[in-house]
Amino acid sequence: MKATLILAAALLAAPALAQQAEAPAAPSPGEIVSAAPLSEWMAIAPEDLLVMDLAPDARGKARRVVIQLMPPPFSQPWVANIRTLAKAQWWDGLAIVRSQDNYVVQWGDPDGEDAAKAKALPKGMQPTSESDYVAPWAVAALAPPPAGVTFDARALPDPFARQAGVHKGWAIADNALEAWPVHCYGSVGVGRGMSPDAGTGAELYSVIGHAPRHLDRNIAVVGRVIEGIEHLSTLPRGTGPLGFYETPEERTGIAAIRLGSDVEGLPAYQYLSTESDTFARYAEARANRRDPFFIVLAGGADVCNIPVPMRQVPASEG
Repeated sequence: MKATLILAAALLAAPALAQQAEAPAAPSPGEIVSAAPLSEWMAIAPEDLLVMDLAPDARGKARRVVIQLMPPPFSQPWVANIRTLAKAQWWDGLAIVRSQDNYVVQWGDPDGEDAAKAKALPKGMQPTSESDYVAPWAVAALAPPPAGVTFDARALPDPFARQAGVHKGWAIADNALEAWPVHCYGSVGVGRGMSPDAGTGAELYSVIGHAPRHLDRNIAVVGRVIEGIEHLSTLPRGTGPLGFYETPEERTGIAAIRLGSDVEGLPAYQYLSTESDTFARYAEARANRRDPFFIVLAGGADVCNIPVPMRQVPASEG
């Protein structure tokens, strides 16, 4: 009798177990993005891209890094200077000067600290000021205090600001008066000396390690690497203090840096609209992974752990 009861219970449970087993697995963030409709992908204008071609690697393979420049209202004096430098082909023949583990890779003029040897900057460079590290609320056109930013995805608790989130495609933080772009992996910033020097834009770096959010509002963020970060993150680490290369032989040369509008045959690039339904679901999935590998929901995510998806436009869609 006991065995019969156990068997009956098992048979009654079987349909429920089968239904549970057949339930589709929750999609991963990548699967959510891959299913986004074409209407949710936003074009990046070629003139808003900075294309850096490094010297070929040891096997003769080309190395290209594509950077999307920061849009208004943030960091615009430096962005204007970067456009001037690229138009003047100023970086051609210069080099990667620094690679510091879990921090940044920096490029520019290896003789930039020597006034007698430094390469002259082109005409038309704009003055810069550390006051432009942030944008007032009225200029940022986000949302007035005290309501806070109306982020495209939900605002996130943040130890470095009142809150952080993604707004119009970029990771942004704010307080009651100002907003600013934040340092995430792949962010591009401007090297500078001691305050009040704010840098010109001739010395640039990209983050290759854990997000150095302590740099927010201390250095201008002017863009982000959208393709080719591996050509920076895998460079040999510098042998000198702060990862600077001590000899010319250690440095990687820069063949050319151009605006995307001046690069023949450059692919078209897009980012996933952060105002889209897909991005909202993607951001939630990044904060709470439910796909089969994961056991415990994290319950949250740092703004830098919700990178805005980028892609080259497939030829079939061109």
